[in-house]
Amino acid sequence: MRYWQVDRRQAEGQLELGRALDLVAAIGHADVNAMAGAILKTASTAAPIAQCTIFAYEFGNRPRTVAVADRRGGRFLQDIADSYARHYYALDGNQSVIAPAARPRREPAIVLHQQASDEIRHPGYRAACYQRPNVSDRLALLVQPASDIWLSVNFYRDSSQGQFQPGEIAAIETLSPLLAYAARHHYSLNGQPPQGVSPMMLARLRQHGPQLSKRELDVLRGVLEGLTAVEIADTMGIQSSSVTTYQKRAYKRLGISSQRQLFALCLGPQAI
Repeated sequence: MRYWQVDRRQAEGQLELGRALDLVAAIGHADVNAMAGAILKTASTAAPIAQCTIFAYEFGNRPRTVAVADRRGGRFLQDIADSYARHYYALDGNQSVIAPAARPRREPAIVLHQQASDEIRHPGYRAACYQRPNVSDRLALLVQPASDIWLSVNFYRDSSQGQFQPGEIAAIETLSPLLAYAARHHYSLNGQPPQGVSPMMLARLRQHGPQLSKRELDVLRGVLEGLTAVEIADTMGIQSSSVTTYQKRAYKRLGISSQRQLFALCLGPQAI
């Protein structure tokens, strides 16, 4: 498991014009999965890749699936993505990259993160997201469209293809600035959630509660969206009793005792 920042000044190489046009045409496309499909086709010119998923990590909250593309078709990859977002995202090695930085970066970074199946210690995570979909390796392209927001463009390798080889990774790295910019602009135009809690409210919540766990933040987001404990539990894939426990614990950390006080905290003055 490793990660490194892409040096865009070193990017050299050529790309077939048709692939570039497909990538540009997918930006802002009404088909929610068009961008993932175009990126998968483009990246596959550098290495054999079975699947591509684009996740958005917004304000430290549970990731949201922006787009998926699977050469096998069907909903299988979407279901795997949903399971990852519900149960396993906090175990992902990419958390060491996308965790809130102590100091803001001067320039949005492009980072590559590699995580193979045999490097995952948690048996449930490994089984659900690697063994079940027959994935041996994942190369993630991480880029920031805005402060406190990361996009992760994930490339999955089929077990029959083995792990990504150094030459293949280098070829994908050459394409990564183009792919990152395409994903970032698509997100700006058509990848953001159409409804839900205001990003400003979520950011304010994190400012007031930096000690909150990811599960506690997920529960509070559901509360702010007006969901019941049962609905939050279904979204997170946990028991409703666990939702109540997380909610009480979060309220205690924030020094509040009600949903009304939670809204007041998120809409009130910025924490210093």
